[in-house]
Amino acid sequence: MLYKRSSQLFAEAEKVIPGGVNSPVRAFKAVGGTPIFVKSAKGAYLYDEDGNRLIDYINSWGPMILGHAFEPVIQAVIEKAKLGTSFGMPTELETQIAALAVSMVPNIDKIRFVNSGTEACMSAVRLARGFTKRDKIIKFAGCYHGHSDSFLIQAGSGAITFGSPNSPGVTAGTAKDTLLARYNDLENVKALIEANKNEIATIIVEPVAGNMGCIPPNKGFLEGLRKLCTDNGILLIFDEVMTGFRLARGGVQELFNITADIVCFGKVIGGGLPVGAFAAREEIMNYLAPLGPVYQAGTLSGNPLAMAAGLAMLEALDNDRAIFQRLEEKTAYLAAGIDKVLKANNVAFTINTIGSMISVHFDAAPVVDFQTAAKGDNETFKKFFHGLLKEGIYIAPSAYETWFITDALTYDDLDFTIRAIDKVSKNF
Repeated sequence: MLYKRSSQLFAEAEKVIPGGVNSPVRAFKAVGGTPIFVKSAKGAYLYDEDGNRLIDYINSWGPMILGHAFEPVIQAVIEKAKLGTSFGMPTELETQIAALAVSMVPNIDKIRFVNSGTEACMSAVRLARGFTKRDKIIKFAGCYHGHSDSFLIQAGSGAITFGSPNSPGVTAGTAKDTLLARYNDLENVKALIEANKNEIATIIVEPVAGNMGCIPPNKGFLEGLRKLCTDNGILLIFDEVMTGFRLARGGVQELFNITADIVCFGKVIGGGLPVGAFAAREEIMNYLAPLGPVYQAGTLSGNPLAMAAGLAMLEALDNDRAIFQRLEEKTAYLAAGIDKVLKANNVAFTINTIGSMISVHFDAAPVVDFQTAAKGDNETFKKFFHGLLKEGIYIAPSAYETWFITDALTYDDLDFTIRAIDKVSKNF
C-alpha cells in the first residue's frame, strides 16, 4: 500500500502539533513507521488519505460498537446541530439519556455527564474522597484511567510503598496518595489496605483491563475487591470507560453480577462524540454540587450534539438485546481462527478474549497482569502490526491495547483477517 499523502500530512502536522498527534499512541512510536491519516470511515472500514481501505479493529478505541457512521447516530447529530451546537444550559436530552442509562445499568440511581473518560475517572475519585473523607487511592499497574495526575503513577521500591510520579509535571505530593497494586492479586491489595488502615478512600479498577491488552479478571478477583471495600469502608470504582455498554447492556456489573459503588463511562455512551459520565447510588451522587460539597463542573458537559449521539447509540443497543451475543460469537470465531494459524506457524502466543474485546500477546505464558503482559515479544508484534497493515487490516499500534469487535464486521471480514494473519505469521 502507498502512504504518500499520510506521510506528507504527518510532516506538516509535526510542525504545529507536538509529535504530530493529539494523543501519543497515534504517533506509531511503539511500532515504527508513519501514522495513517484517515479521511473517512463507514461500517467496519477506514479509508485513508491515500485511498486505502482498512478493516478496523480499534473502532475509535471502542465506541463504534455498531460500526462507523451508524446512520441513527449521524442523523441525530445532524438534526440537533440545526438547532444549535452548545448552550451551556440544561436540555431535555440530558434527562432522556440519563434516564435510559440508569435503566440499563444495575446499582446506579443518578449519573452526571462530562466530556471524556479522563474527566469521569478524575471526578469519581474526587467524589469518593469527599464522601469517605479520606485521601489515598489504590490503582492497578497497567490499568489506565486517563491522564489526570493521580493516575500517572508507577510502583515504588517495594510492594507496599508509596507511588512515584510516572510523568514530569506530576508532583510527589500527588503521588504519595496513590498506591499501586498488581492486577488480579488480592493478597497484594490486602497488604496495601493493612498498611494504610482507614486512609484509603477508593479502589479504582478496570474490571476488565484493556490498556495492557485485554486481560479479564481472574475468578474471585472482583468479588474479593468488593468484599475488601465493604469490610474497610472503601468505595469501589469500576472504570467502565471501555466496557460499559459494550460487554453487556449493563456493563461488567451485569456481566459478573458484582456491584461497584461508582461507575465511570465513556466511549460507547457518546456514540463516537466526546462524552464521559460517572454514576452511583443516590446517597453518593448527592454529595456533588449543587446538592453537596464536592465540586465538579464543565461548560460543555451535556453538550446537545454529544447527548443526541449518545442517546441514539444507547437506544439502538437497548432495542437490540441480541447484539452482545452476536459480538461474543464473532470474537470467539476470530480468536479460534487466529489460534489455529499461529499454532500452525509455530508462533509463541496467548490470546485473551471477553465479549467483544480480544488481544494477541506474543508470549506462550498466561497474561494476567501488567508484568506478564510486558513479557510479550515486541519485535514480533511490530512485524505483526505492519504485516497486517500491508494486508489492509488496522489494529492498535501498540502491544498494550485491546482490539474491539464491531457488529459491522462480517464473517467474510473475519475470514480475511485470519488468512492475513496466517500469511504474516509465516514470516516471523
